[in-house]
Amino acid sequence: MPKKTPFTKLLIANRGEIAVRVMRSAKAMGYHTVAVHSTADAAARHVLAADESICIGDPLPADSYLRIDAILEAARRCGADAIHPGYGFLAENEDFARACNDAGLVFVGPSAQAILAMGHKAGAKRLMMEAGVPCIPGYQGENQDEQHLMSEAVRVGFPLMIKATAGGGGRGMRLVGQASEFLDLLRSAKSEARGAFGNDEVLLERAIREPRHIEIQIMADRYGDVVHLGERDCSVQRRHQKVIEEAPSPAVGPELRARMGAAAVQAAKTIAYEGAGTLEFLLDREGQFYFMEMNTRLQVEHPVTEAITGLDLVALQLRVASGEPLGLTQEQVRFQGHAIEVRLCAEDVAAGFMPQSGHMGLWQPSCALRVEHGLNRSSDIPPFYDSMVAKLIAHGETRDEARRRLLHGLADTVALGVVTNQAFLSRCLRHPVFAAGAATTAFIGQHQDALIAAPTDDAHEALALAAALLHAESGNAIRHSFSTPLRLKMGTDTTSVLLVNEAGHGCIVRIGDREFALQLLEVGEHDARVVCNGVARRAAFHRDGAAIALHYLGQPWRIEDLTREAIVRHSQSGGDGKLRASMNGRVLSLAVAVGDAVTAGNPMVVLEAMKMEHVHAAPATGRVSALHVSVGDQVGAHRVIAEIEATA
Repeated sequence: MPKKTPFTKLLIANRGEIAVRVMRSAKAMGYHTVAVHSTADAAARHVLAADESICIGDPLPADSYLRIDAILEAARRCGADAIHPGYGFLAENEDFARACNDAGLVFVGPSAQAILAMGHKAGAKRLMMEAGVPCIPGYQGENQDEQHLMSEAVRVGFPLMIKATAGGGGRGMRLVGQASEFLDLLRSAKSEARGAFGNDEVLLERAIREPRHIEIQIMADRYGDVVHLGERDCSVQRRHQKVIEEAPSPAVGPELRARMGAAAVQAAKTIAYEGAGTLEFLLDREGQFYFMEMNTRLQVEHPVTEAITGLDLVALQLRVASGEPLGLTQEQVRFQGHAIEVRLCAEDVAAGFMPQSGHMGLWQPSCALRVEHGLNRSSDIPPFYDSMVAKLIAHGETRDEARRRLLHGLADTVALGVVTNQAFLSRCLRHPVFAAGAATTAFIGQHQDALIAAPTDDAHEALALAAALLHAESGNAIRHSFSTPLRLKMGTDTTSVLLVNEAGHGCIVRIGDREFALQLLEVGEHDARVVCNGVARRAAFHRDGAAIALHYLGQPWRIEDLTREAIVRHSQSGGDGKLRASMNGRVLSLAVAVGDAVTAGNPMVVLEAMKMEHVHAAPATGRVSALHVSVGDQVGAHRVIAEIEATA
């Protein structure tokens, strides 16, 4: 009989919302909690939420959250006797699990052997094939020679997927449409995998067109008991990273759920698994499912499973880790209603989902939703970590009720100062394909134009309100009827606006042939009550120099006042021959040197931001006249990193 391993003080080897989430359940169960943090996270919410905290290094993950020695030393210094890895960083690192056990610490997760068996995608796939679980045809061998992989790719057939064997989260993953693209995408995938996981091994899989991404949550104890907690549908993705998750899946009925659940339970039993884990499958149009991978940890999307089962998965993890039996049979697992989660990310959707960092000047999450986050009311978003800043979850008796609640709560959430995907999430939830439960992994790609475009009428009304607020704050809101011309920039568009004060009646704002009658009834530090064309609404705002960030009409807007600037300005996109950083990041590699000839579109600099690689291409044809960065440099958004001189 396995022995129990009780503990009293839990160190959470992670940051952000998952660290806060783990602490909540741990404290409710009476455990003392310890946070670790980098120097960039010294004032982060997870640090303030813990009973104790310890700094473990510099901002880059390799210097802090990925340092096994620093985390174990922190546990020793504070007297922690257990470690919860959260997800990401070291959560699926068998060396970390083994080191915790060797140090006499309880690791809240599976054994190092189980992590090794299932955390390595190629090995896990071979194991599942031996166990009879359906797998996608491909290559998962050890020979990583480029030419050998090329020949295997031809054998598998195109289109195919290249996947890093050591990790997840979309990193080290590339879709290859044809043979001519293979080698370049292979090198890119390997480079990203090497940077993210320290391992550039990949496997190849035939691409299944427009599947659903279905995962099964399992929970197991050390006594051989395993249950599944139903499925989650994670089909709405961009860049192979999940955006929206829900439970149950609109495409899975009781019979399919039972078959997929049985396969997941059998997989866990095969490796004597302990703790929370997730089996991920692709479901094709014919209803056939194929094993992709197992995540040997808690998932980002675990709240939707908690919502429909009424179970606290973190509490179950802690009980199992302390040696308690699961105490739950498959027959006792009950499902109630429907839950949907969206991931709020700091990213510029219109710029290809480019990660963003900076200062979140105003954060006010909805009180009507379950919101998991690691933000204070005002927080810095560092460029060193994942772009997800919060998760918003709604539960309802039906799927459409959950969707409506999530839409309303999302519209009520204020996140101003850093560009996020908030409006994009709302448009995804409203889209008729998603509303009908018909979204596949191709959903965003197929409907991207509709999902990114903002309604013109709403944008004009937001511009009008921005004009009124900017004018009022400038001290020019005197009671006369003179016209005040303004030039306001929203996104890439600059618009001429005419504002006319009306004594005692607010102002009239004219934009093209549109006219908005505005009254500012109440204006506080960050909020206002306004009347626009007879309709009263609340608005939130945050001033950032010459710009104002608004939360209005259920979504964020950023408007820059260019009225006092010269009309002719160099293009941020490089029309002046300057290559600018599109985000805060670290210089990973340089593809050119001073004096090299380049053609517009040629790769020049690769930046790493929020654990993803971003290639910066030449904005013009000519010769490289200057390089202002070196490999390893940390650069800010919009900084000039290279210059190109036109050649005759």
